[in-house]
Formats: sequence, C-alpha cells, structure tokens
Amino acid sequence: MVGKLVRSLLPPGKEQAAKRKSMSQIEPAQVDDGFGWIPDWRSFLADDWHEWEKALAEGKNGPGVLIGTTIGGQAALTPIESILAVALTLRGANVHVLLCDSVLPACANSVGATPEEQAQFAESGPSKCEWCSKSGRKTFEQLGLTVHRMSELLQADDYAEARKIAAHTPYESIRTLEIDGLPVGEHAVAGALRYFGRGDLEGEEHGERILRRYVEAAMLTARAGMRLYKTNSIPFTLLNHGIYVPHGILAAVAKSCQSKLSTWAVGYRKQCTVFSHDDTYHHTMLSEPTSAWEGLAWTSELEAMTLEYLQSRWLGTNDWIYFTGEDPALDAKKIAEEIGIDFAKPTIGFLTNVVWDAQLHYPANAFQSMMDCILKTVRYFGERPDVQLLIRVHPAELRGFVKSRQKVVDELMRAFPELPKNVFVIPPESSISTYAAIQQCNAAIIYGTKTGLELTSMGIPVIVAGEAWIRNKGLTLDANTEEEYFALLDKLPFAESRLSEDKTRRAKMYAFHYFFRRMIPLGMLDPSSSSNVPYKVRPTRLSGFMPGAEPGLDVICDGILKGTPFVYPAEKLLV
Repeated sequence: MVGKLVRSLLPPGKEQAAKRKSMSQIEPAQVDDGFGWIPDWRSFLADDWHEWEKALAEGKNGPGVLIGTTIGGQAALTPIESILAVALTLRGANVHVLLCDSVLPACANSVGATPEEQAQFAESGPSKCEWCSKSGRKTFEQLGLTVHRMSELLQADDYAEARKIAAHTPYESIRTLEIDGLPVGEHAVAGALRYFGRGDLEGEEHGERILRRYVEAAMLTARAGMRLYKTNSIPFTLLNHGIYVPHGILAAVAKSCQSKLSTWAVGYRKQCTVFSHDDTYHHTMLSEPTSAWEGLAWTSELEAMTLEYLQSRWLGTNDWIYFTGEDPALDAKKIAEEIGIDFAKPTIGFLTNVVWDAQLHYPANAFQSMMDCILKTVRYFGERPDVQLLIRVHPAELRGFVKSRQKVVDELMRAFPELPKNVFVIPPESSISTYAAIQQCNAAIIYGTKTGLELTSMGIPVIVAGEAWIRNKGLTLDANTEEEYFALLDKLPFAESRLSEDKTRRAKMYAFHYFFRRMIPLGMLDPSSSSNVPYKVRPTRLSGFMPGAEPGLDVICDGILKGTPFVYPAEKLLV
C-alpha cells in the first residue's frame, strides 16, 4: 500500500491496552464466579423488608410496567434494571419482569469469534443459557417481583411456526420480513451481524444458518410478548437498547399493544444512563427537537463544565465506556512523522464507526453502508491530489465486547491494493489520539460515530453521510444523497477551517445537553475495581429509592410512568 498505515507509536509487540475495559467488554464467563455481580437485595433491604413487602402488595393495584430484561445474564444491564424495578414499585407500579429461560435459539448475549464457536452455535445455539437464566432469576426473584418465563408463554404451535418461517423464508427476503406488522427480519439481521461482528454476512460459512436462528428467536419472542400483553394489563414497557433480538422485537410488540415504550442504555459518563421514549435511542437522538436544548441559559460555568468534560474524553478519565488506550500520542509533530503525512497540506479526516453496530434502517443515509461510503470517498480523493484524506479507524473494532471481524483496514486493502498517495489510515490498534490528529484537519467526515458532537464543539466543520446523532442539530453539513455528499466534498478544503464562534457555542450547548442532561446519573452505582464489571450497586436502604431521594431516579421514573422528558436538569443541580 502506498498510503501509509500507522500501526502504533509503541515498540512492536507492545500495543497499548485500555485503562479500563469498555462496558461492552463484559463477557458472562469472566464475571466473578458467575453471580458475584448480582445485587444482594435481601441484604440491602433487610431492615426495611416489611416496608418493601407492603410496597409490593400495594403495587399490585398500580399500573403495570414490564421490564423486558429477557437476557438475565447481561451483567452491565440487569443490575440497573433491578434498581429501576425497586424504584418503580415504590412509586406505585406493578412491576413485571420477562426472562428467557433457555428457550431462544439465539440472542444478543451470543457472539462467535472463532469458526469453531460459529459451527457449534449454528448446530446447537447458545452455550451459556442455564447460567444466563439463573442470573435473571437470582436478580429479580429475591425481590418477590412477578417474573414471567418465556417458556410459560409459548405453546407448541409457536415453536412449529417459528421453525417453519425461519426455515422457509427466502434468504434474500429475510431483511424485509414482517409478521403481523412486526419487523422480524430487520432485527434478526441486526442480531446476526452483531453476532459475527460484521456489516454483512458475505463469505460466512455459517452465516445463513445462524441468521435463520435469529429469525426463529425473533418469532418466539414476538409470540411470547403478544401473549404476555394479552393476559396482563401492562400500559408501560421498559427495554434496554430496544434493538436486536429479543429487545427490538419486544419493542415492536409493546408498541403494537399500545404499551408506552421507554428504552435505555448505559451512558458514557460514570454512573450515568440514557433513556428515550417510544424507540431506541439510536433513532430518537437523531430526531430529538433542537428546542430540547437550544433555549438553555448558557453561562460561563456551563461552558467551563462542558469543556472540562470534553477534554477528559481524550483520556477517558470521567467515563466508564471508552476505547482510548493508555498514554495516547498527542504530539502533532510525532503523529505526522509516524503517519508520514504533511499537515501543512489541506487534510480531511474521516472517523469511522464499528461496521456492524446498530444495523437498522435509517432513512437519511446517503450510502448503502459505511464501507460503501468509505470506499467511494477514497476513490474520490484519489482524483483530488490537492487534498489529503486521513482515515481514523474506530478503536472499538478491537476493544469492544464484539470484536469486529469485518475490519475497515481489511476492506480497504481488498479494494485498494495500493491506496492513493494522498490517503492515510490510522488503524484501530494505534495509540495515536483521534482528537489530536483530527485537530490538524481542515474538516471531518463522519458516518455514524458520536464523535461528531465533540468535533463541532472543537470548532471543526463536520460533514455527515450517515446516521450520526449530530445530524439535524444545525451544526453540521448533512448529506441525504450521494449527490449531496460529493457536492460537499467538492467544496473542500473549506476556506474557513473552523466553525464560527456562534456555531461553536451552539455545539457546546448541545454537548452539555447530551453529556450532562440526556445522561442521567444514578448515585447508587459505584465504579467497580473489577476489570470485568464496570460498576457495583452500592448497598442502599429502601429510603434511597423513594421519590425525592435521588434526582436521577425521579427523572427516570417520571419519564416511564408520566411520559415526561428523560432530561436531567444538570444546569440546576450541578453548577
């Protein structure tokens, strides 16, 4: 390759590891002795047990809330859902929990890194079902909550139907498969891609068989969910993520049954969570109206807080989800020498996202996929010797729980045995700081990465080609078609290599909104010293979960039960 690939600024064989594992690096087999991460609710509430039983009894007459955990062995998610179960019960809700008890032939807790694992999975499905099922029961049954097991909701005809649809749907029709209006195929495909860590299944020996497993699992989830809603009064539903199998299908079922849906995920900042109404946050963050934040009374204190946090993200010191290695290379001169690039020449950065992540339908994408965008962008710059292109591959390709098996560098080398001389690539293992490198650029291009939010706060012009959350915020140049995208590239390099002061201030306001208001803190979560579990639930008396005791819990529970915005008033509470 002519364009130089940067391997690392460290000596060979000494790649840097992240200070902490990312939230997505939690593997069931690594978690203590298997169950040490589960909160000991009987011990936490021992002195308050009578009051807890009273709240449970009173809650039976309250509005039903389904916490669709399903995968009980998700150590980064299930404990928080048990916290929410306690808090919702204390606010008068009748909390139901749904757990898979080893009936699904595929799920989001499955990954296949090796051909041997994939062959085994294609033949017999998940291998840790008993542990996962037991984890969920241990977490919720100790609280005396109503726990539904999927096997109790399914009938023989459901299994037969699921097997038939999975076996006989034409392969090319699976992505668009809908059953009773439910997007079974979309979430089955997303689940299979996540399993393989790829953006497509091309060349995967067991790809079709495993995809059909996800179709079958999606069908079983749909039937179990439908029966659950028909036999119980459940006006509210809470799901983690709201995509893949089973949670994406449960989200569709909930909406079809007129159950008010809330979705959530762990936030980047320590002790924080992110919640959304009606859909997965992958979609809602794109469509959130700017009125949610642009009316903020912006002060120097809020700006200082935002800038301090954004600077901390260079090292991940205030986050528990990050992919930065130790001692990232920050010196621009050394970075240039290692890459072999001349930053005195106009340079455009392209920041990738993980190829397989959240492969859902997004109407605003200008390209079929991120790789389609990257390859066409490289060809374009091959005809533009006056401008350099610097591609920074996302470190999560190597450091995430699901290791990417379709890697950007591999795809580039396959398409371009020799890269254009003005195209440079920083691979995922490199210790080069993304932020330090991109500061040397005239502008940046992104597809789906969340980094666009930080880039605009740094004053860097950003072109958006895909589903990045910074789209639609009045901050970026958003392309909805290939023609629009290349018309924007034709204007590069920009005469003004930095955003105006007003637009940069607006970007900082949105960054504050996202990182401090949309990320809702839970004070009973303590960062864990374990490298396998990022937090532990702090022993807390029942009063700590009551209304008024924890502002973050109040925002979350009011959002679920009353439909109020999932926005934490950080501008009032943190300054």
